[in-house]
Amino acid sequence: MKTLSHLFSATLLALSVAPFAQAESLHSVVLVHGAFADGSSWNRVISQLQAKHDEVIAVQLPLTSLQDDVAATQRAIAQAHGDVVLVGHSWGGTVITEAGHDKKVKALVYIAAFAPDKGQSTAELADSYPAPAGSAGITKTPDGFLTLPPAAVAQDFAPDVKPVQQRLLAVTQGPIRAAAFGDKVTQAAWEEKPSWYLVSSQDRMINPDLERAMAKKIHAQVSEVAASHVSMLSQPDSVVRVITAAVNAH
Repeated sequence: MKTLSHLFSATLLALSVAPFAQAESLHSVVLVHGAFADGSSWNRVISQLQAKHDEVIAVQLPLTSLQDDVAATQRAIAQAHGDVVLVGHSWGGTVITEAGHDKKVKALVYIAAFAPDKGQSTAELADSYPAPAGSAGITKTPDGFLTLPPAAVAQDFAPDVKPVQQRLLAVTQGPIRAAAFGDKVTQAAWEEKPSWYLVSSQDRMINPDLERAMAKKIHAQVSEVAASHVSMLSQPDSVVRVITAAVNAH
């Protein structure tokens, strides 16, 4: 008959081994939000991914500089237990382009996102195509941060989501330091990592033709959705399909 101490020891052993055994099969999806947003912008995607994959982490960017945002993303990658599929929306695409060199990152997914080249800034990339309509609605605070007024959120940022969601986006948005768009990436992870790109054909914040050009340049597997800039909120199923494709490829 086993003693209580034997049973206790066996339980401790099982608990100590189980996490390591589980970690071997994990795939982690790390989600990086864009400007004028925060991690909650991924909520409709997160709920679906959690039903499909072992682990989902949504980064909360400070939006103060590319370096600061990359550091926040690197902390999330370090926290992940398995191979990482790194997903970026909008400005988050610039962040994952820099942060994606981490050896844990196996694939990159760009959702209506910037994909700059090495030595290029987001502003330079955006200026290479005609400005989208939504750029006119951006306002700048006296201390140099960019924000979107509620009317601009409704008209340009997220016109295809319900008004209640538009109001939530307006009050939860993360203002981004304008100078961050001038920060140049020092390395382009898409040069060595397989990439996926979801173009938003109705985007009013990034020129859809620029999105298509970026997707072609980085040799991404490309799909397109008739959505605004925030396809992860208006058409989360399409976003989840692209992320799932990247996960299943690894």
